[in-house]
Amino acid sequence: MFKKISLPRHKFPASSFENLKKNSRKRLMIISTSRDFQIGVILFAVFLAALLLIQFATPGLVGNDGYYHIKAAYILRTEGLKPDFNWLPLTILNAENYYDHHYLFHILMILFTFGDLRIGAKLASVFFPTLAFLSIWYLLKKQKVPYAELWSLGLLIISEAFIYRMNMPRAQSLSLLLLVWTLHVLLQKEYKWLTLLGFLYVWSYNAFPLIVIVVFLYLVAHLLTERKLVWTPLVYAVVGVVLGLVINPYFPENLLFIYRHITPKLFDMAAVPVGNEWSPYRTATLLENSGFALLIFASGIVALGLKSKKMNVATATSLFLTLTFSFMLFEARRFIEYAPPFMLIFAAFAWQPVLEEIRQNEQEKSKRSPVMRLAPIFVLVLFMPLAWGAMVGARKQLQESGRPYQRYQGASAWLVANTPEDSRVFQTDWDDFPQLFFHNHHNTYTIGLDPTYMEIYDPALYAEWVAITRGKMAEIGEKIKNDFSGDYVITGLSQTRFIKKVEGDENLELVYEDGYAKIYKVLP
Repeated sequence: MFKKISLPRHKFPASSFENLKKNSRKRLMIISTSRDFQIGVILFAVFLAALLLIQFATPGLVGNDGYYHIKAAYILRTEGLKPDFNWLPLTILNAENYYDHHYLFHILMILFTFGDLRIGAKLASVFFPTLAFLSIWYLLKKQKVPYAELWSLGLLIISEAFIYRMNMPRAQSLSLLLLVWTLHVLLQKEYKWLTLLGFLYVWSYNAFPLIVIVVFLYLVAHLLTERKLVWTPLVYAVVGVVLGLVINPYFPENLLFIYRHITPKLFDMAAVPVGNEWSPYRTATLLENSGFALLIFASGIVALGLKSKKMNVATATSLFLTLTFSFMLFEARRFIEYAPPFMLIFAAFAWQPVLEEIRQNEQEKSKRSPVMRLAPIFVLVLFMPLAWGAMVGARKQLQESGRPYQRYQGASAWLVANTPEDSRVFQTDWDDFPQLFFHNHHNTYTIGLDPTYMEIYDPALYAEWVAITRGKMAEIGEKIKNDFSGDYVITGLSQTRFIKKVEGDENLELVYEDGYAKIYKVLP
Protein backbone atom coordinates (compact mmCIF):
# COMPACT_ATOMS: atom_id res chain seq x y z
CA MET A 1 0.00 0.00 0.00
CA PHE A 2 2.77 2.41 0.93
CA LYS A 3 5.73 2.89 -1.30
CA LYS A 4 9.06 3.21 0.39
CA ILE A 5 10.69 6.53 -0.31
CA SER A 6 14.45 6.83 -0.12
CA LEU A 7 15.79 10.24 0.72
CA PRO A 8 19.11 11.19 -0.85
CA ARG A 9 22.02 11.39 1.55
CA HIS A 10 24.87 13.78 1.12
CA LYS A 11 28.10 11.94 1.51
CA PHE A 12 31.15 13.73 2.76
CA PRO A 13 34.39 12.29 1.61
CA ALA A 14 36.47 10.82 4.40
CA SER A 15 39.27 13.13 3.39
CA SER A 16 37.14 16.17 4.38
CA PHE A 17 36.92 14.99 7.98
CA GLU A 18 40.62 14.27 8.02
CA ASN A 19 41.39 17.75 6.70
CA LEU A 20 39.10 19.29 9.33
CA LYS A 21 40.91 17.38 12.09
CA LYS A 22 44.30 18.41 10.75
CA ASN A 23 43.28 22.08 10.50
CA SER A 24 41.87 22.05 14.05
CA ARG A 25 45.03 20.51 15.41
CA LYS A 26 47.10 23.02 13.46
CA ARG A 27 45.16 25.96 14.90
CA LEU A 28 45.52 24.62 18.44
CA MET A 29 49.25 24.17 17.96
CA ILE A 30 49.60 27.71 16.63
CA ILE A 31 47.73 29.10 19.62
CA SER A 32 49.59 26.99 22.18
CA THR A 33 52.98 27.87 20.72
CA SER A 34 52.31 31.60 20.27
CA ARG A 35 54.36 33.92 22.44
CA ASP A 36 51.29 35.72 23.84
CA PHE A 37 49.68 32.45 24.85
CA GLN A 38 52.84 31.30 26.61
CA ILE A 39 53.17 34.64 28.42
CA GLY A 40 49.51 34.41 29.45
CA VAL A 41 50.01 30.93 30.89
CA ILE A 42 53.12 32.04 32.79
CA LEU A 43 51.35 35.12 34.20
CA PHE A 44 48.34 33.03 35.20
CA ALA A 45 50.65 30.66 37.10
CA VAL A 46 52.53 33.53 38.77
CA PHE A 47 49.36 35.33 39.87
CA LEU A 48 47.80 32.10 41.08
CA ALA A 49 50.89 31.03 43.03
CA ALA A 50 51.32 34.44 44.67
CA LEU A 51 47.68 34.62 45.72
CA LEU A 52 47.74 31.05 47.01
CA LEU A 53 50.77 31.87 49.11
CA ILE A 54 48.86 34.78 50.66
CA GLN A 55 45.51 33.02 50.94
CA PHE A 56 46.77 30.02 52.89
CA ALA A 57 48.62 32.14 55.44
CA THR A 58 45.63 31.46 57.68
CA PRO A 59 43.23 28.48 57.87
CA GLY A 60 40.19 30.76 57.97
CA LEU A 61 38.65 32.83 55.21
CA VAL A 62 39.71 36.41 54.54
CA GLY A 63 37.04 38.70 55.94
CA ASN A 64 33.70 37.52 57.20
CA ASP A 65 31.11 37.62 54.42
CA GLY A 66 32.84 34.88 52.44
CA TYR A 67 31.39 32.27 54.80
CA TYR A 68 27.94 33.36 53.68
CA HIS A 69 28.83 33.41 49.97
CA ILE A 70 30.24 29.89 49.79
CA LYS A 71 27.31 28.51 51.80
CA ALA A 72 24.84 30.36 49.55
CA ALA A 73 26.53 28.72 46.54
CA TYR A 74 26.27 25.33 48.22
CA ILE A 75 22.55 25.86 48.82
CA LEU A 76 22.06 26.82 45.16
CA ARG A 77 23.67 23.51 44.18
CA THR A 78 21.78 21.36 46.66
CA GLU A 79 18.38 23.05 46.86
CA GLY A 80 17.89 24.58 43.40
CA LEU A 81 18.85 27.80 41.65
CA LYS A 82 16.15 29.80 43.43
CA PRO A 83 15.85 28.33 46.92
CA ASP A 84 13.50 29.63 49.60
CA PHE A 85 15.63 31.90 51.78
CA ASN A 86 14.03 31.73 55.22
CA TRP A 87 17.09 32.32 57.41
CA LEU A 88 16.58 36.06 58.09
CA PRO A 89 12.80 36.46 58.56
CA LEU A 90 13.05 39.75 60.51
CA THR A 91 14.92 41.61 57.75
CA ILE A 92 14.26 42.76 54.20
CA LEU A 93 15.89 39.47 53.18
CA ASN A 94 12.89 37.52 54.43
CA ALA A 95 11.48 34.69 52.30
CA GLU A 96 8.90 36.91 50.56
CA ASN A 97 11.27 39.78 49.65
CA TYR A 98 14.60 37.99 49.28
CA TYR A 99 16.88 39.11 46.46
CA ASP A 100 20.25 37.49 45.82
CA HIS A 101 22.27 40.52 44.70
CA HIS A 102 25.31 38.29 44.09
CA TYR A 103 23.36 35.72 42.09
CA LEU A 104 25.77 35.06 39.21
CA PHE A 105 28.74 35.17 41.58
CA HIS A 106 27.08 32.48 43.71
CA ILE A 107 26.39 30.39 40.60
CA LEU A 108 30.07 30.60 39.63
CA MET A 109 31.04 29.71 43.20
CA ILE A 110 29.15 26.41 42.83
CA LEU A 111 32.26 25.07 41.10
CA PHE A 112 34.04 25.29 44.45
CA THR A 113 31.38 23.63 46.64
CA PHE A 114 32.34 20.02 45.96
CA GLY A 115 34.23 19.03 49.09
CA ASP A 116 35.33 21.13 52.06
CA LEU A 117 33.52 24.45 51.68
CA ARG A 118 36.26 26.35 53.49
CA ILE A 119 38.95 25.08 51.09
CA GLY A 120 36.63 25.68 48.16
CA ALA A 121 36.07 29.29 49.21
CA LYS A 122 39.82 29.83 49.53
CA LEU A 123 40.43 28.43 46.04
CA ALA A 124 37.70 30.65 44.61
CA SER A 125 39.35 33.58 46.39
CA VAL A 126 42.49 33.17 44.30
CA PHE A 127 40.90 32.04 41.03
CA PHE A 128 38.73 35.11 40.38
CA PRO A 129 41.41 37.75 41.12
CA THR A 130 43.85 35.76 38.98
CA LEU A 131 41.43 36.14 36.07
CA ALA A 132 41.06 39.85 36.84
CA PHE A 133 44.84 40.38 36.89
CA LEU A 134 45.26 38.41 33.67
CA SER A 135 42.55 40.56 32.06
CA ILE A 136 44.50 43.70 32.91
CA TRP A 137 47.53 42.23 31.14
CA TYR A 138 45.34 41.40 28.13
CA LEU A 139 43.92 44.96 28.11
CA LEU A 140 47.41 46.46 28.07
CA LYS A 141 48.66 43.99 25.46
CA LYS A 142 45.77 44.71 23.08
CA GLN A 143 46.49 48.43 23.45
CA LYS A 144 50.11 47.67 22.48
CA VAL A 145 51.56 48.95 25.74
CA PRO A 146 55.29 48.09 25.83
CA TYR A 147 56.20 45.55 28.51
CA ALA A 148 52.53 44.83 29.29
CA GLU A 149 53.51 41.72 31.24
CA LEU A 150 55.83 43.71 33.52
CA TRP A 151 53.12 46.31 34.14
CA SER A 152 50.63 43.58 35.05
CA LEU A 153 53.08 42.02 37.52
CA GLY A 154 52.96 45.36 39.31
CA LEU A 155 49.49 44.41 40.54
CA LEU A 156 51.18 42.20 43.12
CA ILE A 157 53.10 45.08 44.71
CA ILE A 158 51.02 48.25 44.36
CA SER A 159 48.93 47.86 47.50
CA GLU A 160 48.81 45.44 50.42
CA ALA A 161 45.24 46.53 51.12
CA PHE A 162 44.25 45.85 47.51
CA ILE A 163 45.73 42.36 47.63
CA TYR A 164 44.00 41.77 50.96
CA ARG A 165 40.61 42.70 49.49
CA MET A 166 41.23 40.60 46.39
CA ASN A 167 41.81 37.56 48.60
CA MET A 168 38.31 37.76 50.04
CA PRO A 169 35.79 35.19 48.75
CA ARG A 170 33.56 38.06 47.69
CA ALA A 171 32.43 39.51 44.38
CA GLN A 172 34.83 42.47 44.19
CA SER A 173 37.38 40.54 42.11
CA LEU A 174 34.62 39.58 39.66
CA SER A 175 33.53 43.23 39.68
CA LEU A 176 37.06 44.35 38.78
CA LEU A 177 37.16 41.74 36.03
CA LEU A 178 33.96 43.09 34.48
CA LEU A 179 35.16 46.70 34.70
CA VAL A 180 38.45 45.83 32.99
CA TRP A 181 36.59 44.09 30.17
CA THR A 182 34.28 47.10 29.92
CA LEU A 183 37.29 49.35 29.39
CA HIS A 184 38.72 46.86 26.89
CA VAL A 185 35.64 46.74 24.65
CA LEU A 186 35.35 50.54 24.83
CA LEU A 187 38.93 51.06 23.66
CA GLN A 188 38.50 48.37 20.99
CA LYS A 189 35.26 50.13 19.94
CA GLU A 190 33.37 46.84 20.22
CA TYR A 191 30.45 48.63 21.88
CA LYS A 192 27.81 45.94 21.40
CA TRP A 193 29.53 43.78 24.03
CA LEU A 194 28.57 46.40 26.63
CA THR A 195 25.01 45.08 26.64
CA LEU A 196 26.21 41.64 27.71
CA LEU A 197 28.65 43.08 30.24
CA GLY A 198 25.94 45.30 31.75
CA PHE A 199 23.59 42.34 32.01
CA LEU A 200 26.21 40.12 33.66
CA TYR A 201 27.24 42.89 36.06
CA VAL A 202 23.68 43.33 37.36
CA TRP A 203 23.41 39.60 37.99
CA SER A 204 26.85 39.45 39.66
CA TYR A 205 27.13 42.36 42.06
CA ASN A 206 25.18 45.33 43.35
CA ALA A 207 27.98 47.72 42.28
CA PHE A 208 26.68 47.50 38.69
CA PRO A 209 26.18 51.32 38.38
CA LEU A 210 29.97 51.47 38.04
CA ILE A 211 29.74 50.17 34.48
CA VAL A 212 27.63 53.20 33.52
CA ILE A 213 30.19 55.48 35.21
CA VAL A 214 33.04 53.86 33.26
CA VAL A 215 31.20 54.30 29.96
CA PHE A 216 30.26 57.90 30.75
CA LEU A 217 33.89 58.79 31.56
CA TYR A 218 34.94 57.18 28.29
CA LEU A 219 32.46 59.39 26.43
CA VAL A 220 33.91 62.48 28.15
CA ALA A 221 37.47 61.38 27.32
CA HIS A 222 36.47 60.66 23.73
CA LEU A 223 34.86 64.09 23.41
CA LEU A 224 37.90 65.90 24.80
CA THR A 225 40.53 63.99 22.82
CA GLU A 226 38.72 63.20 19.56
CA ARG A 227 36.35 66.19 19.55
CA LYS A 228 33.53 63.78 18.83
CA LEU A 229 30.59 62.75 21.01
CA VAL A 230 29.55 59.11 20.73
CA TRP A 231 26.38 58.01 22.51
CA THR A 232 26.12 54.42 21.36
CA PRO A 233 28.34 52.94 24.12
CA LEU A 234 26.15 54.48 26.81
CA VAL A 235 23.02 53.19 25.11
CA TYR A 236 24.39 49.65 24.90
CA ALA A 237 25.51 49.71 28.56
CA VAL A 238 22.20 51.11 29.85
CA VAL A 239 20.24 48.57 27.81
CA GLY A 240 22.32 45.78 29.35
CA VAL A 241 21.74 47.08 32.88
CA VAL A 242 18.00 47.47 32.32
CA LEU A 243 17.74 43.97 30.84
CA GLY A 244 19.71 42.59 33.79
CA LEU A 245 17.27 44.22 36.20
CA VAL A 246 14.10 43.15 34.39
CA ILE A 247 15.12 39.72 33.07
CA ASN A 248 15.96 38.62 36.57
CA PRO A 249 14.70 35.70 38.67
CA TYR A 250 14.06 38.15 41.51
CA PHE A 251 12.25 40.88 39.59
CA PRO A 252 10.64 43.13 40.89
CA GLU A 253 11.92 42.54 44.46
CA ASN A 254 15.43 43.39 43.21
CA LEU A 255 14.45 47.00 42.44
CA LEU A 256 13.10 47.62 45.94
CA PHE A 257 16.10 45.95 47.56
CA ILE A 258 18.60 48.03 45.55
CA TYR A 259 16.94 51.22 46.75
CA ARG A 260 16.83 49.99 50.35
CA HIS A 261 20.43 48.80 50.25
CA ILE A 262 22.01 51.94 48.83
CA THR A 263 20.08 54.67 50.64
CA PRO A 264 21.41 53.99 54.19
CA LYS A 265 25.00 53.98 52.88
CA LEU A 266 24.56 57.33 51.13
CA PHE A 267 22.99 59.09 54.10
CA ASP A 268 24.68 57.23 57.00
CA MET A 269 21.36 56.14 58.49
CA ALA A 270 22.46 53.02 60.38
CA ALA A 271 22.42 53.16 64.21
CA VAL A 272 25.06 50.40 64.30
CA PRO A 273 28.13 50.73 62.04
CA VAL A 274 27.78 48.59 58.91
CA GLY A 275 31.47 47.69 58.93
CA ASN A 276 34.70 49.66 58.77
CA GLU A 277 34.93 49.12 55.01
CA TRP A 278 32.47 52.00 54.64
CA SER A 279 34.72 54.38 56.60
CA PRO A 280 37.72 56.16 55.02
CA TYR A 281 41.37 55.38 55.58
CA ARG A 282 43.55 57.68 57.61
CA THR A 283 46.07 59.34 55.30
CA ALA A 284 49.02 57.70 57.06
CA THR A 285 47.38 54.27 56.75
CA LEU A 286 46.72 54.75 53.04
CA LEU A 287 50.31 55.83 52.42
CA GLU A 288 51.53 52.77 54.30
CA ASN A 289 49.35 50.14 52.61
CA SER A 290 49.12 51.65 49.10
CA GLY A 291 52.25 53.78 48.76
CA PHE A 292 53.39 52.08 45.54
CA ALA A 293 50.02 52.68 43.89
CA LEU A 294 50.26 56.39 44.68
CA LEU A 295 53.85 56.46 43.47
CA ILE A 296 52.95 54.75 40.20
CA PHE A 297 50.06 57.19 39.71
CA ALA A 298 52.44 60.12 40.29
CA SER A 299 54.87 58.66 37.75
CA GLY A 300 52.05 58.61 35.21
CA ILE A 301 51.45 62.31 35.80
CA VAL A 302 55.16 62.92 35.19
CA ALA A 303 55.01 60.85 31.99
CA LEU A 304 52.25 63.09 30.64
CA GLY A 305 54.73 65.97 30.64
CA LEU A 306 57.47 64.00 28.90
CA LYS A 307 55.68 63.33 25.65
CA SER A 308 55.05 65.69 22.78
CA LYS A 309 51.80 64.11 21.60
CA LYS A 310 48.43 64.99 23.09
CA MET A 311 46.72 62.59 25.46
CA ASN A 312 44.82 59.81 23.66
CA VAL A 313 41.42 58.45 24.62
CA ALA A 314 42.85 55.44 26.50
CA THR A 315 45.06 57.60 28.72
CA ALA A 316 42.33 60.19 29.30
CA THR A 317 39.74 57.53 30.19
CA SER A 318 42.06 55.75 32.60
CA LEU A 319 42.99 59.09 34.20
CA PHE A 320 39.32 59.98 34.76
CA LEU A 321 38.67 56.50 36.15
CA THR A 322 41.62 56.78 38.51
CA LEU A 323 40.46 60.16 39.81
CA THR A 324 36.90 58.87 40.25
CA PHE A 325 37.92 55.71 42.11
CA SER A 326 40.40 57.70 44.21
CA PHE A 327 37.65 60.07 45.29
CA MET A 328 35.49 57.06 46.19
CA LEU A 329 38.42 55.57 48.11
CA PHE A 330 38.78 58.75 50.17
CA GLU A 331 35.12 58.33 51.14
CA ALA A 332 35.18 54.58 51.89
CA ARG A 333 38.10 52.18 52.15
CA ARG A 334 36.23 49.40 50.37
CA PHE A 335 37.03 51.08 47.04
CA ILE A 336 40.67 50.12 47.50
CA GLU A 337 39.72 47.23 45.20
CA TYR A 338 39.44 49.64 42.23
CA ALA A 339 41.71 52.66 42.76
CA PRO A 340 45.16 50.95 42.77
CA PRO A 341 44.67 48.79 39.64
CA PHE A 342 43.34 51.73 37.66
CA MET A 343 46.26 53.84 38.87
CA LEU A 344 48.53 51.22 37.36
CA ILE A 345 46.53 51.06 34.12
CA PHE A 346 46.70 54.86 33.82
CA ALA A 347 50.47 54.88 34.41
CA ALA A 348 50.95 52.18 31.76
CA PHE A 349 48.99 54.22 29.21
CA ALA A 350 50.73 57.46 30.22
CA TRP A 351 54.20 55.92 29.78
CA GLN A 352 53.26 54.14 26.53
CA PRO A 353 54.29 56.91 24.06
CA VAL A 354 57.50 57.59 26.01
CA LEU A 355 58.49 53.92 25.93
CA GLU A 356 57.47 53.61 22.28
CA GLU A 357 59.68 56.57 21.37
CA ILE A 358 62.61 55.05 23.22
CA ARG A 359 61.99 51.72 21.51
CA GLN A 360 61.80 53.38 18.09
CA ASN A 361 65.07 55.22 18.65
CA GLU A 362 66.67 51.95 19.65
CA GLN A 363 65.44 50.25 16.49
CA GLU A 364 66.91 53.00 14.33
CA LYS A 365 70.32 52.33 15.80
CA SER A 366 72.45 49.60 14.33
CA LYS A 367 72.80 48.01 17.73
CA ARG A 368 70.61 48.05 20.81
CA SER A 369 72.17 49.75 23.82
CA PRO A 370 73.02 47.49 26.79
CA VAL A 371 70.85 49.66 29.03
CA MET A 372 67.71 48.90 27.03
CA ARG A 373 68.55 45.21 26.76
CA LEU A 374 69.02 44.93 30.49
CA ALA A 375 66.13 47.20 31.53
CA PRO A 376 63.45 44.43 31.69
CA ILE A 377 65.82 42.19 33.66
CA PHE A 378 66.54 45.04 36.06
CA VAL A 379 62.80 45.61 36.54
CA LEU A 380 62.26 41.90 37.26
CA VAL A 381 65.14 41.83 39.75
CA LEU A 382 63.67 44.89 41.48
CA PHE A 383 60.20 43.34 41.36
CA MET A 384 61.09 40.18 43.26
CA PRO A 385 61.88 41.71 46.70
CA LEU A 386 59.06 44.22 46.35
CA ALA A 387 56.58 41.45 45.54
CA TRP A 388 57.85 39.35 48.42
CA GLY A 389 57.52 42.28 50.80
CA ALA A 390 53.97 42.99 49.62
CA MET A 391 53.00 39.33 50.01
CA VAL A 392 54.52 39.16 53.49
CA GLY A 393 52.59 42.29 54.44
CA ALA A 394 49.35 40.90 53.05
CA ARG A 395 49.89 37.58 54.85
CA LYS A 396 50.47 39.44 58.09
CA GLN A 397 47.30 41.46 57.59
CA LEU A 398 45.35 38.25 57.02
CA GLN A 399 46.74 36.63 60.15
CA GLU A 400 46.00 39.67 62.31
CA SER A 401 42.51 40.45 61.05
CA GLY A 402 40.92 37.08 60.45
CA ARG A 403 38.51 35.47 62.88
CA PRO A 404 39.12 31.80 63.72
CA TYR A 405 37.01 29.79 61.28
CA GLN A 406 36.07 27.37 64.08
CA ARG A 407 34.75 30.22 66.24
CA TYR A 408 31.12 29.07 66.13
CA GLN A 409 31.73 25.54 64.89
CA GLY A 410 31.10 23.85 68.25
CA ALA A 411 28.13 26.02 69.16
CA SER A 412 26.58 25.48 65.72
CA ALA A 413 27.02 21.71 65.97
CA TRP A 414 25.23 21.79 69.33
CA LEU A 415 22.34 23.81 67.85
CA VAL A 416 21.96 21.38 64.94
CA ALA A 417 21.92 18.38 67.28
CA ASN A 418 19.72 19.79 70.05
CA THR A 419 17.21 22.24 68.56
CA PRO A 420 14.17 21.83 66.28
CA GLU A 421 14.61 22.70 62.62
CA ASP A 422 13.92 26.39 61.83
CA SER A 423 13.94 27.34 65.52
CA ARG A 424 15.10 30.93 65.84
CA VAL A 425 18.49 31.97 67.20
CA PHE A 426 18.88 35.47 68.61
CA GLN A 427 22.41 36.86 68.01
CA THR A 428 24.12 39.63 69.91
CA ASP A 429 26.22 40.70 66.90
CA TRP A 430 24.81 41.14 63.40
CA ASP A 431 28.23 40.27 61.95
CA ASP A 432 28.10 36.75 63.42
CA PHE A 433 25.56 35.58 60.86
CA PRO A 434 27.97 34.53 58.04
CA GLN A 435 29.92 32.12 60.24
CA LEU A 436 26.79 30.82 61.96
CA PHE A 437 25.10 30.28 58.60
CA PHE A 438 28.24 28.60 57.24
CA HIS A 439 28.23 26.02 60.03
CA ASN A 440 24.48 25.75 60.52
CA HIS A 441 21.55 26.42 58.19
CA HIS A 442 19.37 24.21 60.38
CA ASN A 443 18.20 27.26 62.38
CA THR A 444 16.96 30.72 61.42
CA TYR A 445 18.50 33.93 62.71
CA THR A 446 17.51 37.37 63.92
CA ILE A 447 19.81 39.64 61.93
CA GLY A 448 22.64 39.36 59.45
CA LEU A 449 24.78 40.59 56.55
CA ASP A 450 23.90 44.25 57.17
CA PRO A 451 22.22 45.81 60.23
CA THR A 452 20.20 48.15 58.02
CA TYR A 453 18.32 45.13 56.65
CA MET A 454 16.50 44.81 59.98
CA GLU A 455 16.40 48.56 60.58
CA ILE A 456 14.49 49.10 57.34
CA TYR A 457 12.21 46.10 57.92
CA ASP A 458 11.13 47.20 61.42
CA PRO A 459 12.85 50.29 62.92
CA ALA A 460 11.30 49.79 66.39
CA LEU A 461 12.33 46.14 66.54
CA TYR A 462 15.84 47.06 65.42
CA ALA A 463 16.13 49.77 68.09
CA GLU A 464 15.09 47.18 70.67
CA TRP A 465 17.70 44.72 69.38
CA VAL A 466 20.39 47.40 69.71
CA ALA A 467 19.32 48.20 73.29
CA ILE A 468 19.24 44.52 74.28
CA THR A 469 22.62 43.64 72.82
CA ARG A 470 24.24 46.67 74.42
CA GLY A 471 22.96 45.66 77.83
CA LYS A 472 20.59 48.61 78.18
CA MET A 473 17.38 46.66 78.86
CA ALA A 474 16.13 44.42 81.67
CA GLU A 475 14.05 41.23 81.34
CA ILE A 476 15.94 40.29 78.20
CA GLY A 477 14.63 36.73 77.95
CA GLU A 478 10.98 37.77 77.93
CA LYS A 479 11.56 40.39 75.22
CA ILE A 480 13.54 37.96 73.07
CA LYS A 481 10.73 35.42 73.29
CA ASN A 482 7.79 37.78 72.75
CA ASP A 483 9.22 40.37 70.34
CA PHE A 484 11.73 38.32 68.34
CA SER A 485 10.16 34.85 68.62
CA GLY A 486 13.57 33.71 69.79
CA ASP A 487 14.06 30.15 71.00
CA TYR A 488 17.81 30.33 71.70
CA VAL A 489 20.41 33.03 72.20
CA ILE A 490 24.01 32.85 71.04
CA THR A 491 26.65 35.35 72.08
CA GLY A 492 30.37 35.70 71.72
CA LEU A 493 32.32 35.90 74.96
CA SER A 494 33.37 39.47 74.13
CA GLN A 495 29.79 40.70 74.63
CA THR A 496 30.40 41.25 78.33
CA ARG A 497 27.65 43.84 78.90
CA PHE A 498 25.04 41.51 77.44
CA ILE A 499 26.33 38.49 79.37
CA LYS A 500 26.25 40.50 82.60
CA LYS A 501 22.61 41.43 81.99
CA VAL A 502 21.70 37.82 81.27
CA GLU A 503 23.00 36.60 84.63
CA GLY A 504 20.03 36.09 86.89
CA ASP A 505 17.46 36.33 84.08
CA GLU A 506 14.94 33.60 84.97
CA ASN A 507 13.79 33.31 81.35
CA LEU A 508 17.21 32.29 80.03
CA GLU A 509 19.09 29.09 80.80
CA LEU A 510 22.74 28.51 79.88
CA VAL A 511 22.86 25.25 77.90
CA TYR A 512 26.23 25.41 76.09
CA GLU A 513 29.58 27.11 76.52
CA ASP A 514 33.01 26.81 74.93
CA GLY A 515 36.04 29.03 74.43
CA TYR A 516 34.25 31.21 71.88
CA ALA A 517 30.54 31.39 72.67
CA LYS A 518 27.63 30.78 75.00
CA ILE A 519 24.15 29.51 74.13
CA TYR A 520 21.08 30.22 76.25
CA LYS A 521 17.71 28.55 75.92
CA VAL A 522 14.72 30.89 76.09
CA LEU A 523 12.36 29.34 78.62
CA PRO A 524 8.60 29.41 77.99
